[in-house]
Amino acid sequence: MTASYEALAQAFARSPLDVHGVYRTTLEPELVYDGHLNRPTEKCALIVGLRGQADFTFDGRETHRLEPGRALLGGLGKRLFIRTGPEGFEYGLVHYMPADPAHGRAPLLTEVSLLHAAPDPELRLLLQGLIEADSSPDSMMLLEKKTLFYRLLNKALQAERHERNRRSYPMLDDAIRYVHAHYAEPVTLELLASRYGLKPKYFSSLFRDYVGVGPIDYVIRYRINRAHELLLTGQFTVAAVARSVGYPDAYYFSRLFKKYKGVPPGQAGPRPSGNRPS
Repeated sequence: MTASYEALAQAFARSPLDVHGVYRTTLEPELVYDGHLNRPTEKCALIVGLRGQADFTFDGRETHRLEPGRALLGGLGKRLFIRTGPEGFEYGLVHYMPADPAHGRAPLLTEVSLLHAAPDPELRLLLQGLIEADSSPDSMMLLEKKTLFYRLLNKALQAERHERNRRSYPMLDDAIRYVHAHYAEPVTLELLASRYGLKPKYFSSLFRDYVGVGPIDYVIRYRINRAHELLLTGQFTVAAVARSVGYPDAYYFSRLFKKYKGVPPGQAGPRPSGNRPS
């Protein structure tokens, strides 16, 4: 099973992780490594190909070739054997597990997913930083290790997104930046598509494939998220927040906010406290 990068990103964003060992390993050429055939894997892993190639076969039926520019995610409870190519295989590996046992059964976090991406020096630098953080006795480095792992994971998923949308991603990244800069202004599908000389239906299809939601839904979600940040401060009225994110009609804004956040905007701010200073 190889999940989409959007689904993987959502699953990892929602589930806290524990990061375990970090390794950089070199396997000899043209050999079979079968240490996990009779002892299934006990943790998930992010495996990044660094040099050479190898075929990873899970449960005798699912084979993925790893080499520079490819990575594997997941693989919990799998019977695994590895067959290396004529140059051997060097890879970086980070073991992780969902911190909540209930999430340990979530297929997106634990099943095998293959990521394709062009070789990237930043991936190697992040991996090296992880190795150094993992070997340090400094307790502060535990936080650094987790931070670097999330950066490495995000980098790998971003690279997969770019690889699958190789021709269109510069344009779509620009469209996302445009939305972030102009969300408080009128933003329509026609306006966005015309910026890149495309028909609205085609642009919408490209955007949805890249981000996972349509362009106007993305605009609405971004506006609502920014509005939520302002409401949490408790410093602004609902009408003022609505105008600041591009909705002059506060009632329409309120309906949208409740649809996306599950509560009316008036209930999204800080709750009044009896001992709160006036």
